Amino acid sequence: MTTRQGRRPTGRSLDDLQQAWCAIGDAARDRAPVAGWTHNFYRYPARFSPRFAAAAIQALSRPGDLVLDPYMGGGTTVLESLAAGRHVIGSDLNSLATFITKVKITGLTLAERRALRTWAEHEVPSFTYDLPAEDVSAFIDESKTRNLSLARARFIKKSMAAALASIVELQTSNAQDFARCALLRVAQWALDGRKRHTPLADFRDRLARTTHEMLDALSGFAAHVSDTGGRATLLNTDAADLPRAAAFADSRSRAALVVTSPPYPGVHVLYHRWQVDGRRETPAPYWVAGCNDGQGASFYNFGDRREAAAERYFETSLRTLLAIRGVMRDGGYVVQMVAFNKPEEQLPRYLENMRLAGFSEARVDATRELDEGRIWREVPGRKWHATLRGKTESSREVVLIHRAE
Repeated sequence: MTTRQGRRPTGRSLDDLQQAWCAIGDAARDRAPVAGWTHNFYRYPARFSPRFAAAAIQALSRPGDLVLDPYMGGGTTVLESLAAGRHVIGSDLNSLATFITKVKITGLTLAERRALRTWAEHEVPSFTYDLPAEDVSAFIDESKTRNLSLARARFIKKSMAAALASIVELQTSNAQDFARCALLRVAQWALDGRKRHTPLADFRDRLARTTHEMLDALSGFAAHVSDTGGRATLLNTDAADLPRAAAFADSRSRAALVVTSPPYPGVHVLYHRWQVDGRRETPAPYWVAGCNDGQGASFYNFGDRREAAAERYFETSLRTLLAIRGVMRDGGYVVQMVAFNKPEEQLPRYLENMRLAGFSEARVDATRELDEGRIWREVPGRKWHATLRGKTESSREVVLIHRAE
């Protein structure tokens, strides 16, 4: 195995590194559904496999090391780092990502768990859309519920408002956030990309059941992390601003490993919207979570979906990569999963950005399972409306492994 410049990475034996690459490759190609711990609290777009994150963390870091995910999304790397006993910093400029990850890793007291189970058993069954407008109007934010009055969504909208009204009666902010996350998960199931109307009875039953399941999952995860000693810091900030974050103020606080999935060049993912009733977009996730949407789609994708060229993407990408290098140890590794809509053009440009930022690529010898020493995989679990487009270049992802020089 060699770096991009042909030099062997230092600090680990060649056998260790080859084994690490094999473990990461096997995990990257794993097509099993996302499962375990609290990973299924919400289906955050473009999330990667927990097994992939866990393999990279185990192979390229040690207990007590600092792991960073500068585009943390739904927090997969954060959860797996905590489970492995690492200190982890997760950052994302999307407030929804920060909210979801926080709920996934925040343990609850016995009193909070009891209050939430009571809420699921006694309050949730009473939610209905047959409510006077004045009873729920204070809990409906018109700017964040756009397109929820359409045919397939309006029957759920009032019951969601009723749920939000009941959540404020919970006594602590952690319990309220947990209930919001349970509602977020079930509302996504009921509305996002749904071809048919979701009956209200199904919505209520699923919300009650999901709340209990999530409480059980969080209790198990919190107990495990208390044994591993893992610690997490969450930042709601642009990756380009990481060197100025208080978490990196101490020069000894440098990341040994980055495991992440950055925005994909030319691939525009709706990180901040659901698609309802014929793919009409709604910012309802922010309504449910009680947080604000920073910007439009270009804010989260490094570039607007209408741009013909990718200049803005690569300019922004380089700026963030330079910042990431600035908070890493020399010799640390960056493991990324990324896709391109024009890989023959965009992959070389992305690799050049990595070089300019101070990273050298590390690859294993090419085999039948690898393309030029890199790990590629087919994207699993595509949404029905994406599947209609058929196989595209962006339906393949590549794992890029770099060393901080």
